[in-house]
Amino acid sequence: MSLATPISNAPRAPLSSVDLGLYGATVFAWGFSWIAMKGQVGSVAPEVSVFWRFVMASSVMFGWSLLRGHNLRFALADHLRFAGLGALIFSTNFTLFYYGAALLPSGLLAVVFSLASVLNLFLALLLFGQRPNLAALGAGLLGFSGIAFMFRPQILATGVDYDALRGLGFCVLGTLSFCLGNMLSASNQRKGLPVTPATTWGMLYGTLFLGCFAALKGSSFAVEPTFAYLGSLTYLAIVASVIAFGSYLTLLGRIGSTKAGYATVIFPVVALAVSTVFEGYVWTGSAIVGLACVIGGNLLMMRSR
Repeated sequence: MSLATPISNAPRAPLSSVDLGLYGATVFAWGFSWIAMKGQVGSVAPEVSVFWRFVMASSVMFGWSLLRGHNLRFALADHLRFAGLGALIFSTNFTLFYYGAALLPSGLLAVVFSLASVLNLFLALLLFGQRPNLAALGAGLLGFSGIAFMFRPQILATGVDYDALRGLGFCVLGTLSFCLGNMLSASNQRKGLPVTPATTWGMLYGTLFLGCFAALKGSSFAVEPTFAYLGSLTYLAIVASVIAFGSYLTLLGRIGSTKAGYATVIFPVVALAVSTVFEGYVWTGSAIVGLACVIGGNLLMMRSR
């Protein structure tokens, strides 16, 4: 992991090989995380599963930071920012999606989360005054439309009932929490706070918040001693949390929230490919049209300024 370059409003050069590497790592790590999440939804309370996920992830991050010689001493005001990251990205976001996963198909979860690319545009406008150009806005909407086409069968098969609406509400709130965390991370990098220490402290604060929430809720901290649960927990902690978030938040500082956020539109494509191999997903005409829209939107976003 490297320190992020502060975000700038100036026109940006084409993506470098480092940017593309970070982008690919983010997309594939999160793309496989949806099938891993299936092994987490069951008898263990969502907040407890996320708690243990970030116990592991924050431990690895502290070890990595110490090994790399990162300075972990910061002022109180900076720790408040890190606590905000913990609350928005490393606890609330995940817990809400775990609750949604118990009520909705995984494809629909990915569709809702892909809204982050569009929400980032509007939040950047509201909070930082960064006006999205028409190409970037069109790319985000085209990508989201593509995801909707790809998961059209699951969406149509999901009855509009109380549980479905409740699950959708969890996921929308989780996506909003993630996007607000994006904006805070962008603000932190503008202030010159390095990505790795900020992520390290953010994961620790998120773990503490989750532990307190689970304790107050009276949830058991016991986990399922099965290969499926422990294997998925390890993947989600190390690959989908440490590697993916280190890559994503660094990318956020290098290329901005608009382009970085589009990774959340692409990774459902990877999730669908994984589902094809392991779950027998059947490609339909709407899925093929959706894939074309996602690829077209991705190219348009990468070319936007």
